[in-house]
Amino acid sequence: MSRTQTERSARSGPDRTGLAGSLTPLPTTPAPDALSNTSPFGALAEAAPTGSELGFYIHVPFCRKRCYYCSFNTAPLEDRASVERYVRSVVAEIGLLSTAPLNRRRPAIVTVFFGGGTPSLLEPDELAAILSATRDGFALSPDAEITVECNPESVSREKLEAYRAVGVNRVSLGVQSMDDAILPVLGRLHDARGAGAAFVAARAAGFANVSVDLMYGLPGLDVAGWQGGIESVLSWQPDHVSAYGLTLDAGSLWGATGAPAVPAEETTVAQYRLLCERAAAHGLDHYEISNWARPGFRSVHNQIYWRRAEYLAAGPGGCGFVGDVRYGNVKPVARYRALVDEGRLPIETFERLTDRQALGERLILGLRTADGVPSGWLAERADGDDRLARVLETWRGRGLLIDDGVGRSRLSAAGFLLSDALFVDLL
Repeated sequence: MSRTQTERSARSGPDRTGLAGSLTPLPTTPAPDALSNTSPFGALAEAAPTGSELGFYIHVPFCRKRCYYCSFNTAPLEDRASVERYVRSVVAEIGLLSTAPLNRRRPAIVTVFFGGGTPSLLEPDELAAILSATRDGFALSPDAEITVECNPESVSREKLEAYRAVGVNRVSLGVQSMDDAILPVLGRLHDARGAGAAFVAARAAGFANVSVDLMYGLPGLDVAGWQGGIESVLSWQPDHVSAYGLTLDAGSLWGATGAPAVPAEETTVAQYRLLCERAAAHGLDHYEISNWARPGFRSVHNQIYWRRAEYLAAGPGGCGFVGDVRYGNVKPVARYRALVDEGRLPIETFERLTDRQALGERLILGLRTADGVPSGWLAERADGDDRLARVLETWRGRGLLIDDGVGRSRLSAAGFLLSDALFVDLL
């Protein structure tokens, strides 16, 4: 399981450092009537995309072992038969989605992202079946970015070559740490050597777009250990790096029982700042609070979230956003399969946001990025809100919020560190 774009806990809260976690807005309003809707499309019966492009997120819940910090929707890998049943259900769900009114104008699918869970537990032919259903039912762009999250211990050169052969063109490796003393504390199944071998295998398999996920603020991780880990990863010359501070989210083992002792806040901040410095020295652009990329290698899929664009979702616990509807699928795999077998989209929750909420989300998501947001959006949000107007002016005065003089506003590097405080005011 990786943290690039997987199912997140609803409206991920701030981590201890004040750095925003990986924020992907998900439905928070239970909608019991979503499953009893007479239409097989449920909450999407009347949803229509506002644009001509969509992303597509596909959730693969299976894991050999659940990491202790993980709060995502996961399921134990029992046997291959359970995975095969899951694949058949996802193929059927995609087919049903393709007949919904949202596909009437054939919007282009510009990204497909397999998140989890551990998507790399799927065999190549299983990935191929899901991608074939997507191509058959939707207008999948010829140059669509197709990403699979991979755990290092679950891939080989041969498997990754087969992934490429069925259309995957981007791999995201869930490395998290390069410290062999810390990895088992997290519940990870690989070691540092295995992480490096997985990256080499991805390159040998022909992948020109490889991302690496890391975590800082981990139990037992000091600044020197973090520096050694990031120098090792950066020496591989990855095309993209994502890094997130440890959060003890509800639903994780550590969220319920507590984690081993974690570093002091100043240590965690120092680790983040060190990564910013070293990534820049290796030619990676800091284009979003938690993401760095070589020129031309920004994550197309994740930018859909940060621009508050639209995306479909399939799989148990997958969450999507189309038109003005944000929705989430049921999480238990058996319940998910049963609903799909009934010929119904397995939507459990959905919500429609007010214009004010939508503007607040656009601001929060956009200010996570180095591109920022149109300054007019901030002015619109502060109109009639004297307190927020004063907060924005204070941030500008402190150099945390920068107006570029050509109509856009963005957070500075210092502003990234304190972003949660502003984001609360913008909702």
